[in-house]
Amino acid sequence: MGREHMLNLAHVDGASVVCVADPHLPSQQAAMDLASPYQWPLKVFSSHHELLDSGLCDIVVVSTPNMTHYQILMDIISHRKPHHILVEKPFCTKVEDCKRVIEAATERPDILVQVGLEYRYMPPIAKLIKEVKTGVLGRVWMVAIREHRFPFLVKVNNWNRFNANTGGTLVEKCCHFFDLMNLIIGANPVRVIASGSHDVNHKDEEYDGKIPDILDNAYVIVEYDNGSRAMLDLCMFAEGGKNEQEVCVVGDIGKGEAFVPESIVHIGTRAGGRAGVQTTEVHDERVKYAGLHHGSSYLEHLEFLAAIRKKRNQASTVSVREGLISVAMGVAAQLSIETGQSITIKEVLEGKGHEYFSLLDK
Repeated sequence: MGREHMLNLAHVDGASVVCVADPHLPSQQAAMDLASPYQWPLKVFSSHHELLDSGLCDIVVVSTPNMTHYQILMDIISHRKPHHILVEKPFCTKVEDCKRVIEAATERPDILVQVGLEYRYMPPIAKLIKEVKTGVLGRVWMVAIREHRFPFLVKVNNWNRFNANTGGTLVEKCCHFFDLMNLIIGANPVRVIASGSHDVNHKDEEYDGKIPDILDNAYVIVEYDNGSRAMLDLCMFAEGGKNEQEVCVVGDIGKGEAFVPESIVHIGTRAGGRAGVQTTEVHDERVKYAGLHHGSSYLEHLEFLAAIRKKRNQASTVSVREGLISVAMGVAAQLSIETGQSITIKEVLEGKGHEYFSLLDK
């Protein structure tokens, strides 16, 4: 994903990748090979400490293994030179770590921190969200998101095969979808009920005597404080489908759907019925590089750069609070599967010395 960010930045006017930090030598070489055609003045370091101390960069993109996010974020925020931060999802793997980073970032108003929940920028999904906000569907009561896709990719040292490193599949992968639910419904999630398992993928793999323990399928239901509900249908051994992501929003007036990668949006009303459904093929003309995520990573960088240039506050893009709530929902879903019980967001978020975090009080 670090290389993917570099490729996106190569197409962003006014951006230049000046340094990379990575302890993995093959990854360092891959970064240098990628940078060569763009003639960037690239310096390569073995640690993020060296990168920060170099004073070469203004913005840091954190696309390291999930379990390293917390310490790296704290090191960047506490560094004497201010660096704006785009941190890949998930924000951190643990709720308490997210909270500590938020507290530290609050003490640094000179730093903008954006969380990489870029699915909200996918053109068809962004179009659907825009339609929802116009009120064309009425009051939103239900959101259903389906991701049917391929298994987890191979990463350096196969770190993503274990819950202890990723935070669990429903944190690692699905924080994207919990963020979309929150954005569409515009209320606070209160309770999560989930069922999931590790049934097909990676069961024939072994690392240091351990079999991977990450979920490869799940259903998650989320209840909101305004009475709305949302559902996630995740399957990671479902390559044989036309679309990887499907988002459905139902209000008391109409229904909207977005499909990726078809890049199609359907909007219909109850009064118009099936014959009145409007279908739109959606493309964003701003996208100069589609990449692995249908242009959403490119648009994410444009949003982040605009926020920095306009000196907007941390709630103006994908805020750290939104990152925290998306992680908390994933943690609640993992706990629900482990315990067989429904889990409230409040019990996940509330910890000793910490307040309950509301999305609506950003």
